[in-house]
Amino acid sequence: MKLSAIDNTRQSRQLNPVDEQLLETIADLHGIPQGAYNIRKNGDLLSRMSSANIEIVSKQDKPGIDVIVKPGTKNESVHIPVLVTASGLHDLVYNTFDIGEGADVLIVAGCGIHNPGASVARHDGIHEFIVRKGAHIRYVEKHYGQGEGTGDRILNPRTIITLEEGASAEVELVQIRGIDSTNRVTEARVGASGRLIISERLLTHGAQHADSLITVELAGDNASAEVLARSVAQDRSKQVFRASLVGKARSRGHVACDSIIMDSAEISSLPELHALHAEAELTHEAAIGKIAGEQLIKLMTMGLTEKEAIDTILAGFLS
Repeated sequence: MKLSAIDNTRQSRQLNPVDEQLLETIADLHGIPQGAYNIRKNGDLLSRMSSANIEIVSKQDKPGIDVIVKPGTKNESVHIPVLVTASGLHDLVYNTFDIGEGADVLIVAGCGIHNPGASVARHDGIHEFIVRKGAHIRYVEKHYGQGEGTGDRILNPRTIITLEEGASAEVELVQIRGIDSTNRVTEARVGASGRLIISERLLTHGAQHADSLITVELAGDNASAEVLARSVAQDRSKQVFRASLVGKARSRGHVACDSIIMDSAEISSLPELHALHAEAELTHEAAIGKIAGEQLIKLMTMGLTEKEAIDTILAGFLS
């Protein structure tokens, strides 16, 4: 295995309690992960490991990495979490993933922001995936913000996915809480017999704002896609969700967005269907509503307080 210039011993000393808590929240990590990984903190490489089948190298022309997965790689994972713990930092990163033919891998990303000061802490991440013929990926990206500072925590992720013939991807995009502003853009092109599932789960509270745009192009015969979005807006937060399916061949696509609105929040849900081929079958459904009173009553009769009952309902809804 290849080890970066920063070895595991030094890495373990550099992880403070805040780092460890962020890694656990955004990547389900308890210390250094197994397999290939790249950990970035405050704009710099903290630690990196490649494996025999997954190589991670720094880009030469801009900040970011190239992740190359060899054809046929199975049952392996790569973790690429980002930590921002400095107020006043704007971190920008470009990551490219080349998934070889017939491979099947798990990719875990995510960004945790701990803002201790009065200035903005921001991370913009551009992730591009090229999933080769017959390959499959499961991609999980979680975002989370915290910190005692008054400065905003801003995350602007952009995800670009190309599925070649017979390739498939399961994409989970999750915003847990604590992000003051986010502009989320996801673009995908699905080739012949390709299959894409995008699941987005989002929570906003306070005066936060979230804008999500998902565009999927069904470009090849027998391509299929599902976009499944669930969100909760609390307090005075605002959300705008847009999802567009474009059928350019004999294909099938479905968009389903379901939201819970609370307090004085605002939600806009705008699914779009564009059929550019006579055999493109595209459907959508959308719903926005409040927590059902009978659900609260049922849980409260079981001994939960109203807050505990609400938290239980929301956790189940966003799981």
